[in-house]
Amino acid sequence: MKKYLIVLLLIFPVTVFAQAKLDKLLKERDSMHREWKSSESKKSGIFGNRTKKDMIETNDWMERIIQKDNQIIEELRLLGEIEKTEITYEKNDYKFISQKLEREIALLKRALEEKDLQAIEQQSSKRIYEWTTLIFFLSTVGLGYFYWKKVRA
Repeated sequence: MKKYLIVLLLIFPVTVFAQAKLDKLLKERDSMHREWKSSESKKSGIFGNRTKKDMIETNDWMERIIQKDNQIIEELRLLGEIEKTEITYEKNDYKFISQKLEREIALLKRALEEKDLQAIEQQSSKRIYEWTTLIFFLSTVGLGYFYWKKVRA
């Protein structure tokens, strides 16, 4: 249990850091996209046409954007792996807790069965006591009756 807690404490800051890094990458991509848009609108050629240099610059921006997209995808994969790991640890924690509770339930059931057996045993001993008391009472009444008859006769 302590091992899982330590791992979660180590993973949590990584998750926060990864999320911050992802936000930073997205902001960088947005700025690159704006740069690409501005390079797309550049027309430095004769009669307001685009030159080869303009197109190369636009393609360079596109390559940078694609590289940034790849970094974002890798970061998303990392976040997915972190979440999978966290879910796995939580699942294992819940599994451990449920197994522990099942063991405790089994112990409680055994204790209940023992108490039921003790109750049945006490009840049977009480029955024996009741029967012996009844026999003693009846024999006392019978002997008293015979004694009374003998004394009277």
